[in-house]
Order: sequence, then C-alpha cells, then structure tokens
Amino acid sequence: MSYPGYPPTGYPAFPGYPPAGQESSFPPPGQYSYPSGFPPMGGGAYPPTPSSGYPGAGGYPGAGGYPAPGGYPSAPQPGGAPSYPGGQGFGAPPSGAGFSGYPQPPSQSYGGGPAQVPLPGGFPGGPMPSQYPGGQSPYPSQASCSQPASMTQGTQGTIKPAANFDAMRDAEILRKAMKGFGTDEQAIVDVVANRSNDQRQKIKAAFKTMYGKDLIKDLKSELSGNMEELILALFMPPTYYDAWSLQNAMKGAGTQERVLIEILCTRTNQEIREIVRCYQSEFGRDLEKDIRSDTSGHFERLLVSMCQGNRDENQNVNHQLAQEDAQRLYQAGEGRLGTDESCFNMILATRSFPQLKATMEAYSRVANRDLLSSVGREFSGNVESGLKTILQCVLNRPAFFAERLYYSMKGAGTDDSTLVRIVVTRSEIDLVQIKQMFIQMYQKTLGTMIASDTSGDYRRLLLAIVGQ
Repeated sequence: MSYPGYPPTGYPAFPGYPPAGQESSFPPPGQYSYPSGFPPMGGGAYPPTPSSGYPGAGGYPGAGGYPAPGGYPSAPQPGGAPSYPGGQGFGAPPSGAGFSGYPQPPSQSYGGGPAQVPLPGGFPGGPMPSQYPGGQSPYPSQASCSQPASMTQGTQGTIKPAANFDAMRDAEILRKAMKGFGTDEQAIVDVVANRSNDQRQKIKAAFKTMYGKDLIKDLKSELSGNMEELILALFMPPTYYDAWSLQNAMKGAGTQERVLIEILCTRTNQEIREIVRCYQSEFGRDLEKDIRSDTSGHFERLLVSMCQGNRDENQNVNHQLAQEDAQRLYQAGEGRLGTDESCFNMILATRSFPQLKATMEAYSRVANRDLLSSVGREFSGNVESGLKTILQCVLNRPAFFAERLYYSMKGAGTDDSTLVRIVVTRSEIDLVQIKQMFIQMYQKTLGTMIASDTSGDYRRLLLAIVGQ
C-alpha cells in the first residue's frame, strides 16, 4: 500500500525491517507535517509529590515483579539533583493517611495554570499541540514517520539540537570516518551523539545527495552487533522506531510482551495515533489486528484500548468522579470475591493522568491500601504488568524508565535491546530526570552501570548519549 514516489527507496535492510518488498527510507524532513507527541515542558503536567519524604520499602514491585529499593520515589525537580534523606529514617513512610510509602500530595487543584514543577515529556492525558484544533493533526493518509525538532525543544533530554548545524559537513565527516582501511568510530560517535534526531535525518539526506550512497547501508557495512543496533536506532525517526519495535516484538514465534507494554502504556495519545498510522504505512499492517492475533484475554483488551489513543485529555480533576472511580475499583477487586477486570480496564484506559492520580489518592482512603498493591493482588502476568505500568507513569514516568533500565542490566547478561530502546527514545525527552531517579532509586549513576555492563564503541556511544 503506497503512493507513487512515496516512500523513496534507499532505507537499508535490517534483520526484520522493513519487511521484504517494503524497503523504504523516509521523506526528507519538512516534506510532511508530522507532529511530535510530546508537548514541550510545562504543558499539562501535574504537580509532583512533595519532597518532604520518600516512599518506604513497602513500595510496589516493578513491571517485572522486581521491587524498586526503597519503593517508588517521588519525581525529582527538573534540572536539580535528588536530595537524600539522611539517617535511619530513609524509606520510612511519613505519618498520616495516603499511599503506603507515599507522601501525601499537596492539596490543590490540578487545573488552571501550569504545574509548579512540571514533569517532562507530557502525559498521555496531556494537551494537544495548540496548532491542531480539536486535537486532530493534519497529516496526510500516509504521513512521514519523522518528527520536527521544534517539538522537542524545551524538554529535559540529554541530547539537544547542535548549534551551527551543517548537515553537509557532518556527512563529509562520516564519509571520511568510513573510507579506507578501518573505521574511525570515535568520529562517528562524536557526530551521532551530539545531533538531534531531526538533524540526523538531514545528515542522512545530505549524504545521499553528496555521494549517491545510502548512509545507513555504509554504516551497517562498517559496524556489527550492539553498536550497529544502536546506530540504526538513532537514525530511525522516533515514530518509525516505536512502530518498528512493536512490529519486531510480534514477528515470528513468540511475542515480546514487555516491549508492547513499554511502548503502548507509556506514550501520549498523539504519539500512539502517529505510531498506528506509521505502522500501517510502513509495514502495510494494522496494529490492532496484530495485537489481537498475538495476545489474548484481558491483556489483549488492555493493549487494544491503549492503541486507540483516546485517553481523556481534560487536565482538570473531578474529585467526585475520582471518589466514585475509587469506590468502583474497590468493589471490582478487593471488595468482592474474584475480580471485575473490565472495570479496571475502563478506568485506567480512559481517565486522564491527573484524574488517575486523584483516583489513586482516593483509593488509598477507601481501601486502606494503595491501588498498585491491589492490582498486584488481583491480577497476574502481562495484564498486571500493563496496569502497573500505567499507574507507575501516573505517579512518576521517569522512575518507571529508570527501573526498566536497571533491570535491563542487573544480573547475568544484559538486555541490550531494552537498554538501546529506552536510552534512544528518551534521549530528547526526559533522560535527565531518568538519570536523577536512577541515582535516587539505586544509589549509583546510570552511566556507572552502563560502563560496567557494556564495552568498546557501544559503551562509548551509550555514555555519550546519556551525557556521561
């Protein structure tokens, strides 16, 4: 399914992408209007939990069933290093009602005016970019899968667009780095790690214009293994990378459910709609149909709900509705024999993030325990992981990704695909906050753990991206 002349040929073959017969590259930046899903900082973020206390060891287990040491902490202030509570009291829950191990949020309304300290990256319930009235974006039926750099400005990413950027000069540097005997990996690292994704798309286009060759094919011929995977991820437009990751997770025997959860349960409405369109235009497949054929039961229903990209986006909190939803969730789980899974699906898939935060607070008063622990008691397997991921992102999205990064490297072996995917996809959004949460949760820096778990040029490039 394609239009004449689109997409232009020339995107490289990579194991499993694009599918045979659909090799493609992407239109040069600016050819299509394709909005980024992450609003700039300050858009619709909710206030963080106060810094007066830290959650206790009675926190909840992460998506893979691993407890985060000291519970799930409150969000750090953007740009600031986390503070450490001293003495024996670290991890002790504050007195008073609230989540087990969570400080009570300040009493204030969530609507009307910017949050005091906005969390980066926006929310699935975040406002649409103002240029798209009614939340509808004006893309063509088969839009490009790229995103303009202008939409990523003002966020807390470790990678910022390079000043005085010259795509032709960078293309020439990369050409020289790959020419002749051997490859100058350091020159490649210096360019790739210090350019935004939008600038990398321009370098790719300039390289083909100048040399009549495909940059990615040249890089693939010079690189291998994890370094190759990391470079390819960095040169894929963000929406395409998410769509490709989903397709790859469902291709062949078996399904990588945690990849589906990580992407579909954490992206904004806008991003999900873009991913669905990109999945169709690039792979000629329907994302919802693929999810239905690869998953089942309540997990399937949760993912199908997520891929609609229809979460409520009203940032004002209805406290009466929060109380009613908390009561409904209690009656659907803890307050009855068995579990009404559809009630959990309906509330967690439709309510805005600020609304869900208020519901979680109300639930802890109704049930005398926090909603995360109730989900852990009432559900199991993939649907439990999916529901918890949504709730974890409601509370603190950077902490969720910090936890995923930690468990991608903990123990024997490294889950390099997860490590690459999170570092690349969050590098221009909230990797600064993720690094702060990582220190707070695990008492070591993300860079230290990456350095001890990886090697060679792969390690050098990862460390350059995380700003180590």
